[in-house]
Amino acid sequence: MDDKTAKNTARKPSVLHAGFEVGILLKGIHAALEIIGGVLLIFVKPSTLNFWVRALTQNELIEDPHDFLANLIVGASGHYSLSSQHFGVAYLLSHGLVKIVLVLLLWRKKIWAYPLAAGILVLFIGYQVLRWTHTHSAFLVYLSLFDAVMIWLTLVEYRRLNRTAVQIPR
Repeated sequence: MDDKTAKNTARKPSVLHAGFEVGILLKGIHAALEIIGGVLLIFVKPSTLNFWVRALTQNELIEDPHDFLANLIVGASGHYSLSSQHFGVAYLLSHGLVKIVLVLLLWRKKIWAYPLAAGILVLFIGYQVLRWTHTHSAFLVYLSLFDAVMIWLTLVEYRRLNRTAVQIPR
């Protein structure tokens, strides 16, 4: 391989690198939504949520009392209590803040943040699997699979950056 080909190969982002960048962007958006959701949840009392859910689903349930989605939403809002509000706020804010910090560190290519991010994502997967055993939520399965892919992409990117750092003369 001549010098020109080597330079073009080094500059050309790989599919895995592009996947990593897109994944980090999606994690950042998800983190921002978690933070926004956590802040909004602070102000939504259980009684207020129950009122709005009933008001919004009332017409649908009059039309079809067996409507799956409307009944699911009403049932879920019925389990929304002050303790679940506090848990939701704490979970969304802590999860969102941790992820946003990791995303910023990875965007800045802080080499020490890559193994840290992979380790934290492993912990998130562990918690999501634990929650899945109670809820059987398909969303938790998808989120865990996405996190597993992000762990792999993060480690691939970490290796790529380490190789590049070794090859670049200082």
